[in-house]
Amino acid sequence: MSELFERLRTLPAFPADLPVLDVEHAPADPEALFLQWLDDAIDSGARQPHAMTFATVRPDGTPVARTLIVEDIDADGIHVSTHRTSRKGQEIAADQRATMLFFWRESGRQVRVTGRMVELSDEASQRDWEARPSYTGEPNPDWQLYALVPEEYEFMQAREDRHHTRLDYRRDGMAWERGLVPTPAG
Repeated sequence: MSELFERLRTLPAFPADLPVLDVEHAPADPEALFLQWLDDAIDSGARQPHAMTFATVRPDGTPVARTLIVEDIDADGIHVSTHRTSRKGQEIAADQRATMLFFWRESGRQVRVTGRMVELSDEASQRDWEARPSYTGEPNPDWQLYALVPEEYEFMQAREDRHHTRLDYRRDGMAWERGLVPTPAG
């Protein structure tokens, strides 16, 4: 093993006083749990609780990830925006599948949301463009507001012993099926 391995093994892990994911009382709709966890992160004072890792797929199948900020969450899905001609805009145009990964270190919580990206209206895109700090008063026809339409959520609540609790929701038509993700022994 390398010296780095030894150094990494000594770094602090999760503390004992983390929240508990009560699977028995988790809501039937994963969006309700997601919004609760996001609200908890906002209320905690965590820096950029609306930041997440956003992963798309290149035409050759290579996954590509970057950090983005969520613009909104509504009936259309989870909103993000970019230029249509940007790399991520081109990747979304070629393959609508995407994943968002939220991690709130302080609470040991992580949420993965996977689904497909849809373009929102030109009007919504321009309103989003106008709200940007770099807006100069000119419209931007290349700007696009997208929404991730969730098909799958995975909630992970960390535990000090690293036997984390994982709750999975998968869309089955209009309903959600949920269940625990098995944790390997050891």
